[in-house]
Amino acid sequence: MLRPCLFALFLIYSQFLASCGGRNSGEPTAAGALSPAAQLGKLIFQDTSLSASNAMSCASCHDPQIGHAWPDANEAVASGGPGLNVKGLRTPPALNYLKFNGGFKFDTDGTPMGGFFWDGRANTLAEQAKGPFLGPAEMANNSPAEVIEKLRRAPYADQFQKVFGANIFDDPNTAFERVAYALERYQVEDPVFAPFNSKFDAVMQGKEVFTPQELRGFVLFNRADKGNCAACHASTKPDNAPGALFTDFTYDSLGVPRNLEIPQNGVANFYDKGLCGPERLDLSQRTDLCGAFKVPSLRNVEKRKRFFHNGKFTTLKEVVDFYVTRDTNPTDWYKDIAGLFDFLFNDLPAGERQNVNVKEGPYNRTGQTPALDEDERLDLIAFLKTLNDR
Repeated sequence: MLRPCLFALFLIYSQFLASCGGRNSGEPTAAGALSPAAQLGKLIFQDTSLSASNAMSCASCHDPQIGHAWPDANEAVASGGPGLNVKGLRTPPALNYLKFNGGFKFDTDGTPMGGFFWDGRANTLAEQAKGPFLGPAEMANNSPAEVIEKLRRAPYADQFQKVFGANIFDDPNTAFERVAYALERYQVEDPVFAPFNSKFDAVMQGKEVFTPQELRGFVLFNRADKGNCAACHASTKPDNAPGALFTDFTYDSLGVPRNLEIPQNGVANFYDKGLCGPERLDLSQRTDLCGAFKVPSLRNVEKRKRFFHNGKFTTLKEVVDFYVTRDTNPTDWYKDIAGLFDFLFNDLPAGERQNVNVKEGPYNRTGQTPALDEDERLDLIAFLKTLNDR
């Protein structure tokens, strides 16, 4: 029976922070402590008063109990705006382990990678943090100045001034940059965003062992002729992290079925094309990238309430079934509003459906049996559960 190799003991989180540079207002003041900026970021992250509705915060869409992912199984997307009645376009992504990501770029072979949001349009956690404050379907402020005016009245306003200067509120744009910086520091410094304390981590440290079912699932996860999950969700430790991240931070076009729960998808000629729009505009002419979305980390995946960029599926079992039967049983997945077979890859226009990944396993089995049988799918799910943070 195949057995996974044991990785070296993971680095202590404080050692990782110490390698990041010297101490300033953005660095921890002691091992395990949050810097003043990060402490502010934690308060801002939870503050609903910074929204037009006075009822939405960062934590509303990024629940720490499930890996800072979208917490509502009943809704595919968040509803924001002043009256919390404006539905968004995409499921809020999970935030855990994103601090190991980098800015958007094209690799030497032309592969897009890095960036934040489902389409990589932000290059840093700070840049990503700005978006929801001004998003009409999110916190819905009209300007940075409006955010800062709300922050002036927050109970931690004095603390904000102590960290960033007594006159910081005199320049709303600079103050807004400091808000984003504080949120970035919170996500970088607080171990809750990357605890590396799952059963998988314990097994890699030699402290626990997989059950026979989990071990079978781990083998299937890595086998190119079976799950082939590791092709995008790498199960080995990268150079910049204490453990495996279960993503390579690239993009893939999976042909996820259209989700008619999302109001925009009720418009016949509307398509969410990921890298080439509509949220991202600079790659709108790269039609070869249409339909590609960010590969998320699979850490805490079993805890999630909605899956994929459009929240089409609500259980991990559905997701695994989709992966292994998308091409062998397409009529099970691509349905119209009446529940009848629609057409293959129905969330992309006809001219861009050729972008969908049909060459790599487990997709490349048209006319064959699925790459994983029912028992193997359950084995795979058993392994994926070992990626839950404790």
